[in-house]
Amino acid sequence: MTDKKSKPVDEAVEKELEGVPEHLLDEGSEEAEATEGDAERIAELENKLAEAQQEILYAKADTQNVRRRMEKEIADARAYAATGFARDILSVSDNLSRALESIPAELREDEKMKGLVIGLEATGRELESVFTKNGITRIAAMGLPLDPNQHQAMVEIPSADAEPGTIVAEMQAGYMIKDRLLRPAMVGVAKKPD
Repeated sequence: MTDKKSKPVDEAVEKELEGVPEHLLDEGSEEAEATEGDAERIAELENKLAEAQQEILYAKADTQNVRRRMEKEIADARAYAATGFARDILSVSDNLSRALESIPAELREDEKMKGLVIGLEATGRELESVFTKNGITRIAAMGLPLDPNQHQAMVEIPSADAEPGTIVAEMQAGYMIKDRLLRPAMVGVAKKPD
């Protein structure tokens, strides 16, 4: 067989070249060069590839951010799951403390009341132990400066002994659960006497 220019071509080579466009088989070109349209198409595809790679990077970053946020929310849920229950049980603790404080000293020594007092005190200690196990701690107040993040000033009390702004009375104990405020301490703050 022969091509357009009448050069003899091996039949096996001719079969291999079947379907190859004629302009690529021209005698003067040893390698097929991309036409101007092909170069534009390649540049367009490269741009699309770069955009797709950028979108993948953004999607990976978003996924990682969502994963971190979910891990934090799960950790917070575990750490603070008992917050509602803890707030409710604080009133039980307050009432138990008030009950113990209301028992006069002479009744504490009475043999009939001694068992009750010992039982109430043991219950109070057990309650404090449960609070500690669950990360619930009492907020220090007496003698400290007022901290609006932990204390709620209820009254100002004239005092010559304490600096103004110092806590001189605690009406209700405050508590933290881990590093969050569970309930502020209700306190009385010193002020200069009139």
